[in-house]
Amino acid sequence: MFGTQKNNCMALLDVNNLQVSFSSKDEVHVAANDVSFSVNSNAITAIIGESGSGKSVTCYAILGLLPKPAGRLDSGEAKFLERDLLTMSETDLRKIRGSDIGMIFQDPMTCLNPYMRIGKQLMEPILIHTKTDTRIAKSQAIEMLDEVGIKDPSIAMDAYPFELSGGMRQRVMIAMALINSPKLLIADEPTTALDVTIQAQILSLIKSLQRKRNIGVLLVSHDLAVVADIADEIVVMQNGRIVESGEPDSIFNDPKHDYTKKLISAIPRGKSEISAQSRETLLEVKNLKTWFYRESNQEPIRAVDDVSLTIDKGEVLGLVGESGSGKSTLGRSILRLTPITGGKVIFGETDLSNLKKSDLKGFRKRMQMIFQDPYASLNPRMTVFDTLAEPLLLHTSVEKQNLSRSVKKLMEDVGLQWAFAKKYPHEFSGGQRQRVAIGRALATRPEFIVADEPVSALDVTIQAQILDLLKALKDEHNLTMLFVSHDLAVVRQIADRVAVLYQGKIVEKGITHEVFERPKEKYTQELIASIPGKLLY
Repeated sequence: MFGTQKNNCMALLDVNNLQVSFSSKDEVHVAANDVSFSVNSNAITAIIGESGSGKSVTCYAILGLLPKPAGRLDSGEAKFLERDLLTMSETDLRKIRGSDIGMIFQDPMTCLNPYMRIGKQLMEPILIHTKTDTRIAKSQAIEMLDEVGIKDPSIAMDAYPFELSGGMRQRVMIAMALINSPKLLIADEPTTALDVTIQAQILSLIKSLQRKRNIGVLLVSHDLAVVADIADEIVVMQNGRIVESGEPDSIFNDPKHDYTKKLISAIPRGKSEISAQSRETLLEVKNLKTWFYRESNQEPIRAVDDVSLTIDKGEVLGLVGESGSGKSTLGRSILRLTPITGGKVIFGETDLSNLKKSDLKGFRKRMQMIFQDPYASLNPRMTVFDTLAEPLLLHTSVEKQNLSRSVKKLMEDVGLQWAFAKKYPHEFSGGQRQRVAIGRALATRPEFIVADEPVSALDVTIQAQILDLLKALKDEHNLTMLFVSHDLAVVRQIADRVAVLYQGKIVEKGITHEVFERPKEKYTQELIASIPGKLLY
C-alpha cells in the first residue's frame, strides 16, 4: 500500500538524544528534546508535525546551521557514515555540506542570493566541491534545471531570483541540492511552493535518485499526503519531541498517539458545499491582458492573455494551474498591483482599469490580498502588533484605546498567541509568518480577497483552521474570494467554482465537483491525476 522500509539498507545517518535550545533574555526554549531517529541508505525518512514542532530545527542542528548566538546544541550525536557531525569543525562540515549532504531549504527567496544570477548560484557548489571547469559546470547546471522541470533552462540561468515565480525558485533550490549527487539529501518542505504536476515530478525525481544512487533522504513536511506517497519511515514530532514513529501503513491506518490522529483527521478530504449565491456579480474581468517585456527579447511574456471571468457576491472561485501559468499575476492585475496591458476589471459598478493610483486608495479597504510569500511581504522592522494594527488604523474607525483588543482578536482568529505580539517576522516559522499575513488581509473585513496560496506554508491542522476561518468569514460577511492554489485538495474543499489557467489562458471552468469528477480538458485531467496521497482519500 505505502512504501516500506528496506531491511537490507544500512544506516546512513543516526541521530541520538539530540537536544537543541534557544535563549532570549532570561528565557530558554527547548526546541528539540531527546530526538532520536535514523535515515537509511536507499530509503526516505519523513519527519511530520505542526509548524514549530522542531522539524526544521533538528535538520539545522545536524548540519551545524543553528542561528547564533540564540541557538544552542545541548547534547546528542548525529553520526553520518560513522562520523559525528555535531563534533566536527566548521571547516570539515563545509566539505560535507553541498557535496555528501545536500539541503533543500524551506524558503527559496531568502536562501537564494538576490544579487547573483541563477546560473552562477547553481554552478557554485560544482566549482567549490569538484574540479570541474566552468564550461562543464554550466552544462550540468542547465541539465539539472531541465530535470527539475524548469522550461527554457538556458534563459533561467541568466535570470535573477526575483524574476522567477515562487515555484520556480523552489525548483532552483532543489536543483542546487541535487547537483553534486549527495549521499544524503535533507529536504525541508521541498514541494511547498510547487503545483501538483511539478510536485509529482520532483517527488518522483527524488525517489528515482534515491533508488538509482543509493541516496538516503530526510524529508521534512507538513503535507501528509506527500509523505504517504513517498516515505519509507515516518517520524511524528510534537513540541520538540518524537511522539510516534513507524512505517506509513501503520502510521496512517493505525495511529497510536492522539496527536498523530489529530494530524491525519485534518487532511483536506471534503468537497465544497455550494452556498446559496446572490447571483449578483461583484467582480467581472473582461479580456484582461498583462504582458511583460524584456530588453533582450521584444517578444512579450503573455503572463495573462485574454482572460475573462466573473465572481458573484459570496462566491469562492478557485484558480488552479502550474507554477508560471499566470495565477499570481492575474490576482495582482485584478487588484491593480501590477500594470495591465489591456482589458477591463469591473468591481461593483466601477471600472478599476481606468482609475489612477490615487483613486484606488478607497478600494484598498474593500479589496485585499493574501500574498504567497509572507517573508517577502511582511515588513521586517514591524512587530506582529504593528503589522496588524496598521490596516486597522488606516482603513477602519477603530479607536486607539480599542486597538489592542482588535489586534488580539485578529491573532486569535489566525491561531497566533497574544504573547507573540511584540515579535518580528524573522522570529517566526514559515507557517506562523503566513498566519500574520492572513490576519493583515482580514483586518479591514474586506468584501473581496485575492488569496494567493494562503495555506501553502501551513501544517494540516492550522490549514484546516484557516480554511474554516475563511469559510466562516465568507458566510458571516458574504465574503467573495479568488482562491489561488496549487493544492487541488484544498481548492476542492473550499471553492464553489474552479477555473483552470494554462500559459495565461483559462482552458476550463465550472462547478468545482463537476470539474474534478469529469474534467474535459487534457491539461485538467493531468492536474487532477497528479494530486498526491490518493490512498488516503
